[in-house]
Amino acid sequence: MSQTAASNKLVWQSDAQDPEKSEAVKAALREVIDPEIGLNIIELGLVRDLAFNEDKSTWIKMILTTPFCPYGPAMLEQTRAKVISATDGPAKIEMGMEIWDPSMMEEGAGADWGLF
Repeated sequence: MSQTAASNKLVWQSDAQDPEKSEAVKAALREVIDPEIGLNIIELGLVRDLAFNEDKSTWIKMILTTPFCPYGPAMLEQTRAKVISATDGPAKIEMGMEIWDPSMMEEGAGADWGLF
């Protein structure tokens, strides 16, 4: 994962590996909604990286908005299911150690909160 300096936009490894497949996964992950916040995990910036492995599996690095998010296990399972459906292969989620903050949100996603 890297971030472009100008826009603070995440660039996933999968974007270079297979851009079309990466976009399909991103679209599927937009269906995973944080029920407390009402935004999807892409808008919130919770998916920090994604890569396609040679064995046809997909690796996801993800964080939660809070370390003890009560909906965390359900969101992780929904994320895994969406990736599997989009890629027709297994998915492994690695929990990142980053602390989430609103600056990680997609541009414009925090407008309803008065953040940006």
